[in-house]
Amino acid sequence: MDANSVKERVRKFLLKHIKCSNLADDDDFFSKSFVNSLFAMALVLYVQDEFQLQVSDADLVIENFCSVNAITRFVVKKTSNGAL
Repeated sequence: MDANSVKERVRKFLLKHIKCSNLADDDDFFSKSFVNSLFAMALVLYVQDEFQLQVSDADLVIENFCSVNAITRFVVKKTSNGAL
């Protein structure tokens, strides 16, 4: 899957839910308190549905979901390994 396409889709989703007009791709939106743990579950569900992949228990680490770039790397890795 193309990283730029993934990044664009993730960014669009996040900006609908995060009140931050200048979100950088490396901004950790959890440490900056833009989101909470409840949003984390919505984010995981979004990633599964939007990119047609399964997020396993082992994948549920903050490093995979804390920024636009982190989510992009995670999705590209999961889809390029055939781990759908």
